[in-house]
Amino acid sequence: MDGRLYLKKEIREILDSLCHLESVILDKAEKYADEITVGFTHLQHAQPITVGFVFMAYFQMFKRDIQRLQDTLERMDYNPLGSCALAGTTMPIDRHLTSQLLGFAAPCENAMDGVSDRDYSLEFLSDASISMMHLSRWAEEFAWWNSSEFSYIAIDDSFCTGSSIMPQKKNPDVAELVRGKTGRVYGDLMSLLTVMKGLPLAYNKDMQEDKEPVFDAIDTVEMCLPVFAAMLDTMTVRTDNMRRAAGHGFINATDCADYLTKKGMPFRDAYTVTGHLVAQCTAQGKTLEELTLEELKAVSPLFEQDVYDALNLENCMALRSSYGGPAVSETARQIGEIEQFIQERS
Repeated sequence: MDGRLYLKKEIREILDSLCHLESVILDKAEKYADEITVGFTHLQHAQPITVGFVFMAYFQMFKRDIQRLQDTLERMDYNPLGSCALAGTTMPIDRHLTSQLLGFAAPCENAMDGVSDRDYSLEFLSDASISMMHLSRWAEEFAWWNSSEFSYIAIDDSFCTGSSIMPQKKNPDVAELVRGKTGRVYGDLMSLLTVMKGLPLAYNKDMQEDKEPVFDAIDTVEMCLPVFAAMLDTMTVRTDNMRRAAGHGFINATDCADYLTKKGMPFRDAYTVTGHLVAQCTAQGKTLEELTLEELKAVSPLFEQDVYDALNLENCMALRSSYGGPAVSETARQIGEIEQFIQERS
């Protein structure tokens, strides 16, 4: 029972930290909702998106983390008190009253399950592992966004250190530590899963090993979330570098193929034509929009002057207004709905 009461309290504290992180993400998403950057697949330039769109993608991850923890709270909110060793008691107790007084939704339905269930700990550790995985993914992006090769962001000095021998270095220590501590929480989950995997009903002494991994995961998550939120809040986004990078790598190639498709060319052929143009640009050191209309028409007569509007990155963004897309208007819709989500949990 004490374990459940403790875990309920700590989950609520973690939920508070997640909601704070979400509010920081939301502020950044609103601030950079119309700043164009590069969308990657396979760590290669793919399509134009906005910085706000990236932030909202991570918002959705942590939103699911919040929902998972809330679901865990609901499922674990049953009181084992009165289950005794495994078979209940002959004493005239009122388990519903004690559950109410202790703040539980109801008593456990089955006394044997009440003493031998550790699903709530496992579920919490699973939730915590997923949350840490989300932090780790973003920490990885922080590390390479902050690198000299990208310079998409500048992490505040208070979250970095210098090198022991190289004075020019600014190492993203906090991002790397969060990334590393993710493995620690994974280990906590695997530790308890391994303890529980072969246990017969009801209580077995092995179960005393359930405390340490839960305590360790709680300490780790509660340390990482506020530090990550503070790092995020204080970082500088170098929108000029992001926009400059977006001008290279042919991230509007899909839009070129879409343009031809809308003119009546099958997409398979439009894909091939655009690939030919990309190869031509690479050989000439040009971007697609720097090709002359004559050069474009030499590959396909369907190209007209309006192709330059289709290749403009701002227009590429505006046209991606399908539900959940990166258009500024669609990001604004997402932000509006998410603000309601935050208010309901404040």
